[in-house]
Amino acid sequence: MRSLFQRSGRSPVAWLKPVLLVFWAMTLVGFALADRVGAQASQSTLIIANRLLDPRTGAVLSPAAVLVENGRISEVGAPALLATHAPAGVRRIDLGSATLLPGLIDSHSHLLLDVVVPAEAERGRRFNGDFAPGLLLAITMSPSQRVLMGAQLAREDLESGFTTVRNLGHSGIDGDTALRDAINAGRLVGPRILASGRKLIVQGDYLQSLNPALAEAILNQEFLTVDSPDGARRAVRVNLLYHADLIKTAVEDDVTPAEAAAIVEEAHRHHLRVAAHAGSEAGIQTAIDAGVDSVEHGNDVTDQQLRQMRDRGIFLDLTPTFYPGGFLRFFDANIVMSPAMRAAQVASAERGARRYEALVQRVLRSGVRFAIGSDMCWYIRGQTRGQASAGVMTTLRGAGMPALDIIRAITSSAAEMLGWQDRIGTIEPGKYADLVAVAGDPIADITELERVRFVMKDGQVIRNDLGPR
Repeated sequence: MRSLFQRSGRSPVAWLKPVLLVFWAMTLVGFALADRVGAQASQSTLIIANRLLDPRTGAVLSPAAVLVENGRISEVGAPALLATHAPAGVRRIDLGSATLLPGLIDSHSHLLLDVVVPAEAERGRRFNGDFAPGLLLAITMSPSQRVLMGAQLAREDLESGFTTVRNLGHSGIDGDTALRDAINAGRLVGPRILASGRKLIVQGDYLQSLNPALAEAILNQEFLTVDSPDGARRAVRVNLLYHADLIKTAVEDDVTPAEAAAIVEEAHRHHLRVAAHAGSEAGIQTAIDAGVDSVEHGNDVTDQQLRQMRDRGIFLDLTPTFYPGGFLRFFDANIVMSPAMRAAQVASAERGARRYEALVQRVLRSGVRFAIGSDMCWYIRGQTRGQASAGVMTTLRGAGMPALDIIRAITSSAAEMLGWQDRIGTIEPGKYADLVAVAGDPIADITELERVRFVMKDGQVIRNDLGPR
């Protein structure tokens, strides 16, 4: 058989010429892009604003300037002083009367879910009727389609000021870790992501009455099931295969203390933190006894358990997703409700609001360390994911939480819960240049956080509605 070159009648050199030309063209383009990215990363920027808020103490520096070099904060101080320290050719961004804050942190998010609440007639047909239909539809999406949806929602979070997001499950097998890696590599624009991989559950959580021929395949796409202490350890190790940053587990009444302890022990052995979804009193106690690092939700936590968490250094991650209006916010945006359903939802929302306000006050009195996460996985017509998430955080002002405590819970305290207090959460030299700015004073009006006007991540301007770029 003649060679390809003989059959074509062309010499090997003739074939190689176009190949080499394409190779060199791609190489030159790569070098050009690398030079451009390198130049952006190494560029010095001086950001000036009327005010800079330290969320740890509430202290305000006014006027304020931040010098950014190579994607990190180099110096913080008075504008006149920093102007003398800035290198020649520094880029200046004057934000006028704005208030600078650290980049916001959503410590409980689900970037690869965008659940549309089902119609009224559909809700009562199945277990977990508000959530399960949307979850099943997400599971049946192709992994590529789902992660591209997650990329859009991640970008929307970043544009609303969330420069760091802790994604806690509901991402398919490796959707959140793949999204994290793509953002870190510069292939996508989005927030820093701490990815938990698949959530650990026991069978019967979230989904029930599935077709037995398909049930295992469906569950494996979204969860790692735990049926024993050894199974718990194996589940943790499976998530290690995809380089999870932490472990998310559901700890309710059906999880044994031995299983919970095995999850924590195996995760900690690999230097991973454990976030435990726990709402009931019994589940919260199991999580505390196992030594988890954070209790997510914790709606039925007792005063004694809050003291235990405080003494053991366990964070409470509040998720006021349904405060103060319950599901009404999601239903009103997407479906038509009958008068009976609306009346029932209004009554339920009023009861829930009173309970949640009491919870917030008990948390504030207890001294337990806490953060606030949106738990946002819902589609709300007319809002981006970032707008919906920010709206969740600020509602706690209505529950009596001081504005500074809210800001701290989504910046410095959240950074501590994530174990990233050396990188993010405050505006200090050496930390990532993740900054946001609002037009007014968020201490006086916490809803300013719903209207973030300037966003910088890694020293790169993502959004600037306040001044010249």
